[in-house]
Amino acid sequence: MTDPLQYIPATEALKLIQSNQRVFVHGSACTPLHLLSSLAEQKDRLSNVELVCITVQGDIKVDKPCYQNAFHINTMFVSSSTRQAVMEGRADFIPVFLSEIPDLFNKNILSIDVALVQVSPPDQHGYCSLGISVDIARAAVNNATTVIAQVNPQMPRTQGDGWIHISRFAAMVWHAESLPEVDYAAKAGAEEVAIGRLVAGLIEDGSTLQMGIGTIPDAVLKSLTNHKDLGIHTEMCSDGIIDLVEKGIINNSKKRIHPHKSVTSFAIGTQKLYKYLDNHPAFAFLDIDYVNDPHVIRRNPKVAAINCAIEVDLTGQVCADSIGDIQYSGIGGQMDFMRGAALSEGGKPIIALTSRTKKGVPRIVPYLKEGAGVVTTRGHVHYIVTEYGVAYLYGKNLRQRAKALIDIAHPDDREMLTQKCYERFKVFL
Repeated sequence: MTDPLQYIPATEALKLIQSNQRVFVHGSACTPLHLLSSLAEQKDRLSNVELVCITVQGDIKVDKPCYQNAFHINTMFVSSSTRQAVMEGRADFIPVFLSEIPDLFNKNILSIDVALVQVSPPDQHGYCSLGISVDIARAAVNNATTVIAQVNPQMPRTQGDGWIHISRFAAMVWHAESLPEVDYAAKAGAEEVAIGRLVAGLIEDGSTLQMGIGTIPDAVLKSLTNHKDLGIHTEMCSDGIIDLVEKGIINNSKKRIHPHKSVTSFAIGTQKLYKYLDNHPAFAFLDIDYVNDPHVIRRNPKVAAINCAIEVDLTGQVCADSIGDIQYSGIGGQMDFMRGAALSEGGKPIIALTSRTKKGVPRIVPYLKEGAGVVTTRGHVHYIVTEYGVAYLYGKNLRQRAKALIDIAHPDDREMLTQKCYERFKVFL
C-alpha cells in the first residue's frame, strides 16, 4: 500500500491469500467475521488453505461443509463455531498448553503465512490495538509474513502488548460491527451460585485471582464482595470483575509483579465490559506466553486459580476438554494456572464443577468416559468443589480421595460411587 491509511475492500485485501498457505485467525471477541465472510466467497480460487486459531466466536462461515476443499481449520481450542467441523472430521484439533502456542509460531513449527486480525483504528501516532484479545495474536503478528487488518471503530483500545503500527499491515479493511458477547451471569443457576460461595470461602484477602471460562468463575466473583485487596493475574476476564474493581476490592495492592495493574490476556463478556476496558490504564493485556507462564504466575502470593471441568474420576483425574471421544474445548490455560497456583506462596489450585449436568448426568464418576482427555492430572489436583462441598485431595491416597469425592457428589450418585469404590479398592469407605 502506498498510503498506509488507505482502506480497501475485503475482497481486494484477501487476494493476498493464496492456496496452500497457513492463515492465522484472530480469536475470541476479536474474531474478524467480516474478513472470514469475504474469504468464504473466494473459495473457488483457493484450495488447501489451513486456518489456525484458538477459540473463535460467531458464524465464521468457513467451517461449513461446502468450503472444505478450500479451507481446513486446525484449531488449538475447540469452540461452538468449530465443534461440528471437528466432530465430522472436516477440522482438526491440536492439544497444547495455551502458554506454549506462541512457541509454535516462533519456532516455525506452525509457520504463519498470513495473519487476519481485528484491531482498533490507528491513533495519531499510527498505532492500532489488538483490543481485547492479545493472547496468541501478538506472536502470530510478529511471525506472519503478511498481516491483514479488519479495522473496527468499536474495538476497545487496550494497554499492554497489543500495539501494532499500521506499517506492519499489508492491507487494512474498515468495517464497523458489534463484538460478540457472552453474558455468563445470566447463565448461572442455583448450583453455580452455591459453588461460587464455597470457592469464595477458600479465597483469602490479598489473593491474586485467575478465572477460567464459564459461569462458575463469574459466580465466584459475585461472592467476593466482602473481601479486601484482591489482585488479578488471569488469562481471561469477564463482566464479574467490574463491580469488584469499582468498589476497590480488586486493587492489586498485594501483588509482587505488576502491582496496581490487573493483568490479563483476553476478555469476553458484554458490551458493558468492552466499554469499561477501553483505554483503562489499570488493565494490562499481555502476551499469553508471559501471562500463562507458571514461573511468572507463582511470583504473586496466594494465587487462587479457579477452573472448571467436565468430569472428575474417583482418583482425581480431571477431564476438562472432552466428552468421551468428542472434542468439546481444549487444554487451554488450565494446567498453566493450576501448576502456577500450586507453586505460589499460599496458592490454591481449584477445580469447580456442578455435581451433575443439566441433563442429570453425574460429573463425579468412577472412571472417565472412554476416549476422554486428562487435562489436570491427579498429581496436580488440590481442591475439587461442587455445590455439595469442598474436597481437598492433595497428599491423599486413592482411597482417601475417593471418600472425599463421594462426599461432594450428588446424593443420588453416592451409593453407586461407593459400590464402584469397593470394587476397585476392596474397601467400603
